Order: sequence, then C-alpha cells, then structure tokens
Amino acid sequence: MRKTSKRLALALALTLPLSLAACAGQDEPDSGSTAPALAADDPLGDASGTLTPQNPTTLSVWLTTSQQVPAPDNKITQLLKDKLGVTLEYEIVTPDNVDQKIGVMLAGGEYPDLIGTTDLKMRLLEGGALLRLDDMLDSGDYENLATHVDGYRGKMSYTGGEVDDGLYIFPNYNRVYGEVTGGTHYGTAFWIQKRVLEDAGWPDITNMTLDKYFGMIEDYAAKNPETDGQKTIGFELLTSVGYEWGMTNPPAFLSGHPNNGGVIVDDNDKATIYANTDVAKEWYTKLNEEYNKGIVDPESFTLTHDQYNAKIATGAVLGMHDQGWNFQTSTQSLQAAGQDSYTYVPLMPVYEGAEPYYADRDVMNTNQGFGISSTTDKSEQAMRFLDTMLSEPWQKVLSWGIEGEDYEVGDDGMFYRTEQQRTNGKDLTWRSSNRLDALLDVLPKHNGQFTDGNAYSPDDQPDEFYATLSDYDKTVMEAYDKQTWRQFVNTPPENAVYYPAWSITLSDEANEVNQQIADTTVQNLPKAISGSVADFDANWQAYVDTFDQIDVKVYEDAINAGIQDRIKNWSE
Repeated sequence: MRKTSKRLALALALTLPLSLAACAGQDEPDSGSTAPALAADDPLGDASGTLTPQNPTTLSVWLTTSQQVPAPDNKITQLLKDKLGVTLEYEIVTPDNVDQKIGVMLAGGEYPDLIGTTDLKMRLLEGGALLRLDDMLDSGDYENLATHVDGYRGKMSYTGGEVDDGLYIFPNYNRVYGEVTGGTHYGTAFWIQKRVLEDAGWPDITNMTLDKYFGMIEDYAAKNPETDGQKTIGFELLTSVGYEWGMTNPPAFLSGHPNNGGVIVDDNDKATIYANTDVAKEWYTKLNEEYNKGIVDPESFTLTHDQYNAKIATGAVLGMHDQGWNFQTSTQSLQAAGQDSYTYVPLMPVYEGAEPYYADRDVMNTNQGFGISSTTDKSEQAMRFLDTMLSEPWQKVLSWGIEGEDYEVGDDGMFYRTEQQRTNGKDLTWRSSNRLDALLDVLPKHNGQFTDGNAYSPDDQPDEFYATLSDYDKTVMEAYDKQTWRQFVNTPPENAVYYPAWSITLSDEANEVNQQIADTTVQNLPKAISGSVADFDANWQAYVDTFDQIDVKVYEDAINAGIQDRIKNWSE
C-alpha cells in the first residue's frame, strides 16, 4: 500500500475487503526467507517454535476500535516480523459501523483468523463465528493465557445456551495482576476542591467523617461567598432519573460497603435494599442540616446532567458526591483554563466504626476482547500469537515501547520517560509509527503490575503520572505525600466473585420494581432534604411509607438469585 494520510488509511480500512484492508507491512516472505535465526533465549521470540521468521505467518485480524490504523512504517509491526515472522492484515471497524459489519460477516459465514469484538450483545459468539477455546487452553501449551484466565475462567466463559458453554473470548481490559495502579480515580468519592484544603492548611484527611467533610466546606464558603463573581456553592447534588445514584448511593459507602448499586451485600452474600433504612436516614438527615445552612445547592433537584456539569465547570462548586468519570469533562475544562485549584481531591467519609471501601477493582468486560474464528485454518498460530502477546516482554513493548527509545530504566529498575518521550507519547502521528494502539485496544492485557513492580503503562506508573502534573497539583501531592489521585482512596481488595450486583441482568418484573424505587426516591427525597429541620422526621416517614408500598422483595430476590448464579458459574 502506498503511504497515505491517516484519514485515508482509516477510510480504506473501513471499506476495503478483508484481504486488502490496512495491511501492516510488505508482502509475506516466502518459505526460503533468509531472516536471521533468533537466540533460543530471546524474550520476544516464541520458544515453542510455532511463530518464527523462518516460517512466516500471516494472520487476518478484525478489530472493533476507535484507535487509528498503524502507519506502514510502524516499528512494532516490523518487530513482529523480525521476532515472530508474523504479518497482520487488519480490518478496522469503528464502533458506529459495527452493527452493519457484524450482520455482513454472519451472513457470509467466513471470518478472519482473529476477531476482536466489543459487541455487548455477543452476536458473533452466539452466531457461531468464534471457536470454543477450552480444549486448546487445557492442553498446557499456552502458559500465558492459562495464567490470564486462572481464577476467572468461570467468569470469562459463556453460559448463554445459544452455542456450547465455554471460553470463546479473552477479555481486553481489567484482568488485574498484582496491585491496582493508576494516576486518576474515576470511581466514587466525596470530592472537595483543592483550594478548600489549601485554605485549611492541608489538614489531615484520614479518618474522614461527614461532619469533618462538610465542616471544611462550611468554613471556606463563609470566608469566600463568591467565586469569580458567582455565588460559591458548597455542595452540589445530581438527582435526575438515571443519575439519582449521586444522591442515593452514599449510605452504602458511608457504612463501609462497595458499589453494589441499590443493595448492600453482607458477608454471607445476601443482598438487601437500604434506601429506607437507618443507614440511609443518617445520610439524608445530614443533607437536610446542610441544606438549611445554605451549603446544599437549592437548584440541585432541577438540574439536568449537562447543567450539573456546567456548574462544576464554573469552579464555584466546593464539593459533591459523584463518580470521577461523570464530571471528567468539567475537570478537563478547569484544567485547560489553568484553574487547578478549582479541581478536586477524592475523600472517603464513613460512619463511626466503618472502614472506607470507595475504590474497587475495575470490572472485567468479559464479552469484549479477542476470539479465534471458527473458520480459520490457523487456530494454533492465532492462539500462539495471543499467548505470546500476553508475555511480559511483549506487553512492555506494546504498552511502554522500546527501552532506550520510548522509555528508560532507572537504577532501581523502575521505568520512566524523558520530557521528549512524554511529548512523543501524546503525538498521534508519532504513535501511528511507534505504537499498535488499535491492536492493543482489543488484545488481552496485563493490567496492574509486572513482576518487576513496574506498572502496566506509563499512565499507571506513579512517578510518571506525577511528572505530568501541574506545579499546583504537585504542591497538593507533596502536602499529602502522594504521587497519584488514586492514592487518596483505599487500595481495592479483590472483588467478590459476583461483583458488582448492579450489573446483574433482571427480569422485566424486577426491572419494573427497580424503576419504581428510582422514581420514588427522586420524587420524595428532595422534599425531605429541602424541608425544615423540624419537619425532617415527618417528611422521612412519608417517604418510607410510600417506599414500603413497593414490592421490593421482587427486586431483592432477583439480585440474590443473580449473585448465587454468578458464585456457581464464575468461581474457578
């Protein structure tokens, strides 16, 4: 293929037949190739001898991804040829075009060797496009893949009944090795603006309680009634249907439980709704007090999601309970304006006697990742390729790059980058020639840590993340002896087998009850929060009386059945 622009390359990848789509490199060498033999101990070689430069292999690869096509001069593409004799022929389809392409593939009944799918409906799997991999995996020949599924095989395996039960897809994200790492906390917290902590003299934020949290906000708001000409807002809520969890989920976290949605799951794996219980009442009592002090924004109960984010983006909001991803665009807007002091630190208030459990381990997307097609005649080579890509040496190449070119290794063995290497990593043109982002997006990954203690990627390496921060944010970190925002929350333990309960598929009847619960909370709790302190108990009881008319047992029974089903089928 002639060298062309990235936009034209992407267009070709979306429209050309598979045999022509986005070929990554020159024609496959013939069997008489004179490529040099690899040393037996080459960490990037295939010790089994299946993939070698002396016996070149071309694998057709279908990817659903928004990542760009690799450039023809991509150095990792060349490394695959030099070390493994592998040439990849890509067909890359963006998510907005995938429905049509899946239909065409299933109708034709012929598939590429490797299929990278992100289809939540599992149409390719249930349509017979993917090969059941259990027998190959059980052969003992694929050590890296076997390690990858160890302890999670039940969870990764299909049990839907449309085709034989078994393992068809190796998930692309959130199989975590070692400790969870990462620079940014995208999960749940009670967020507080950095300027509030600065004004308070960088106070101790361990053993946080609701009284301490709101106390800091009250003190700052009293001294700073305006922010850049606007009224300072102490605490913001998002209560619209679909986002009401910002108002309703805190009782679970305050009582020391992770995010299971509308239920608390006890040590015996029994789920119970908490929306009308004392742990909830304690939270809403505090909100009512803060509302009457003028701290909770009275407009909270009418805001749309966009309006909520727009308020945060003004910098006038001192705190809120939310998940980090939900206001990420507002954070980015504040950062772009150089207003880092208006961005947020995650805090974890809990009731007396509870331990914080705000951060969980990222949940595996078990129906997204790579499978091997049912029509390929190269199943062994395809399986070997996936296994080899999961080796630590290749994972480091794919995520960090080439040592000495894309990153350095310190005397302590930890990886770091120079300023120029960090700049390169943000340049899409550079990445097209030096990374295989589209392939890596769908490949199974060694998320977490490598055995040498380095993080899976530069963005997850604490020192590297710290080096990219603004001077102000570094001041915040230094005040609390941290390097990442994720270090401000608890270290996530292993998730329970069933976790999270909120993702359990519900029957129509249970879904209807769940909607009734959401509607009841949105319609009744704002009155309890915004009423006078003297009227709170009466308003709370009116809410409970309405809530008790809902047949919540239907929902609880469905969640508990789902928990037990997962424990049975997801345990290894």
